[in-house]
Amino acid sequence: MKEQVTYKSVFYEWYRDKRNYVKETTISSYVVIAENHLLPRFGEQTSITEQEVQDFILLKLQDGFKQKTVRDMLIVLKMVYRYGCRMGYFVTTPWEIRFPKECKKEDLEVMSILHQRRLLTYLESNINSKNIGIIICMNTGLRIGELCALKWKDIDLRNGVLKVSHTLTRVYKVDENDQRYTRVEESTPKTINSIRDIPLSNSLMALLKPLCKVMNKDYYIMSNSTKPIEPRSLRNHFNKILDSLNIPRIKFHGLRHSFATRCIESRCDYKTVSMILGHSNINTTLNLYVHPDRDQKKKCIEKMIRSMRL
Repeated sequence: MKEQVTYKSVFYEWYRDKRNYVKETTISSYVVIAENHLLPRFGEQTSITEQEVQDFILLKLQDGFKQKTVRDMLIVLKMVYRYGCRMGYFVTTPWEIRFPKECKKEDLEVMSILHQRRLLTYLESNINSKNIGIIICMNTGLRIGELCALKWKDIDLRNGVLKVSHTLTRVYKVDENDQRYTRVEESTPKTINSIRDIPLSNSLMALLKPLCKVMNKDYYIMSNSTKPIEPRSLRNHFNKILDSLNIPRIKFHGLRHSFATRCIESRCDYKTVSMILGHSNINTTLNLYVHPDRDQKKKCIEKMIRSMRL
């Protein structure tokens, strides 16, 4: 084995190698997890035991972090440690980490139909670049990064579709001089399924058609300029509107959840909803949005019983 080195040193060596193979947004999330959680705990250690990892996991859960967030921490911790083992810095030590059973599933943030109507009425009466973006999101379920990356040329009026091929994200970076900074970057979506065409509703077509005739095709829709606005700015604008309309605040991503929920409630088939949302597979859509209520379950059972008695 090589001379012992700290987990922190191994992490930054791994980082310099890993960033050659993954998207900027992905490596950025790894660095944030490491510098906020992993390095403060394990950074100066030259080995890590299973019990130390188990204690770390339980402590993070007790501090109120969601299981998914803590599992992401564990994934990064393991990737770096395995790299250290492969390079001869650490002794291979398999970890069997256990998570407490989750008894309650967190509810999605979904806007009520009444509040959606109130919001849409306000937006259509107060047209500006950012409000157009919110209307587009309510009609398509776009992610906020996809929305901020939209340009007028992405609207295909001839075929009546919105072309989604880019996303905008603020990423955390570490340069060669070990300096930290953040930068807004535009890139392709993380998965191939996120590159998609979304049909425009008749009402959205009616709104966008006259605007497309006068807007510069190379301008971003949200800013109507060559420079995009970043997601944080749109979130702040959205929150101010909700407050002014006395609508309970939800995260901007709640508009995407609301769109998907309304689609499912309207009996749209699940595969179609999944493709519109750009999910990597239909199971993501099913797990998030398809939850039969008691009446649906009863109808299912009654239908089965009737078939048995025929």
